[in-house]
Amino acid sequence: MLKKRIIACLDIKDGRTVKGVNFVNLVDAGDPVELAKIYVKQGADELVFLDITATIENRKALAGLVERIAAEINIPFTVGGGIETAADVAILIKAGADKVTINSSAVRRPELISEVARQFGSQCVVIAIDTKLIDNEWIVFVDGGRTRTELKTVNWANKAENLGAGEILLTSMNNDGTKTGFSIDITGAVSSNVNIPVIASGGAGTKEDFRDIFFNTSCSGALAASIFHFGEIDIRDLKKYLKSEGIAIR
Repeated sequence: MLKKRIIACLDIKDGRTVKGVNFVNLVDAGDPVELAKIYVKQGADELVFLDITATIENRKALAGLVERIAAEINIPFTVGGGIETAADVAILIKAGADKVTINSSAVRRPELISEVARQFGSQCVVIAIDTKLIDNEWIVFVDGGRTRTELKTVNWANKAENLGAGEILLTSMNNDGTKTGFSIDITGAVSSNVNIPVIASGGAGTKEDFRDIFFNTSCSGALAASIFHFGEIDIRDLKKYLKSEGIAIR
C-alpha cells in the first residue's frame, strides 16, 4: 500500500504567503522561503507553491521566487500560477520545480495537458481542480475560484487523467480555510473514479481531519496551509498521530 503524503501549501500573492477563507479575505502568513525551510525541517513530504493571482493578473508565476525556494528545499516541489504553454513549464522546471500544477488554462485548452505530459512526462503534470457544491452538484471553478464553468468535477478529473495528467490536486472551495475538515464527499468521489493520485485540499483544522480523509477516501495525500503557517499543527506531531492511528505515512 502506498504511504500517505502530508503536503504543505504556499499560496503566494505579491511575493508573500497568504491565506484566506473560501478563497477570499486573504491575510499575510509570512515569508515563503522561511516557511518552506520550516516545512522541510518538520518533515513535510512535498511542498506546493501557488501564485494565486497570476492568472487573473495575466502574468506568469514568479520564477525568481521559485528558484529561491528550490535552493532551500530537498523535497518534491510543485509550482502553479499562470501556466499557459509548455514553454512556461520549462521556465519553472529550470527554476527548480519538480512538478507543475495547471488549473484555468487546462480547462480552457485541455490539450495543454497532453502537450506538457508529452514533453515532461505525466508525473510532472498536476491538474488543480477548484470545486464548489452548488445545488447538490460539485462544479469546477477557474480564475482563482472567481469563474464558474459548466464542468462537473468527477467528469473533468476523468478527462484530465485521459489527457495525460499524473495527479490531481482537489480543493473544496466550500471547505477552504474553514478548518471544519476536508470534503470527504467529493474527495471520495474523485479518488474512486480515477487511477492517478489525488491530493485532498481545503478545510484541514485538526489532526483528526487528516485521519478522517485517509480513512474514508483513497486519496494519496492531504494538503494544508494556514494550520501549518500559524503553527497550529506541527507536521512532526501530525505524522506521529497518524501512525498511532494505523495510517501508513511517510
